[in-house]
This record gives sequence, C-alpha cells and structure tokens, in this order.
Amino acid sequence: MKEYDYSKLLGRIKEKLDSNSVFSSKMGLSERTISLKLNNKIDFRQSEITRACNILDIDIKDISSYFFKSKTQ
Repeated sequence: MKEYDYSKLLGRIKEKLDSNSVFSSKMGLSERTISLKLNNKIDFRQSEITRACNILDIDIKDISSYFFKSKTQ
C-alpha cells in the first residue's frame, strides 16, 4: 500500500478545528478510524475526501497536496 504524507492535512485540521476529535465527529467517523486513515493503515474514500474538503475549506484544486503527497523514505 502506498504511504501518503498527511502532515499538511493534520495542520489544516489543527488550524480549522483544533483537534482530530472534532474532525472525526464532523466526518461522522470514529477517532480510531481517522487515526488509521492518517497513519496510512486504511485509505480515504472519495466521498470522505470530498467531505473533509468541505469541512476544512480545502479548494478542489488543492486536494492532491493534502491527500496524495507521497511520503519520502
């Protein structure tokens, strides 16, 4: 499974909502599920990426920098 760097997404969550707990609640997912996604254990679904962008005010053109930046080894 390809690993992604979610550091920019984590920064946006902190900036907009202050915590992963609030983000998970707004996403309608458990904190555990959000943690698994942010730690590359399970993938984000397209619908979840869309929902996250709406919640965090991420422009569609910026999706790749938040969700698809490859982790460098």
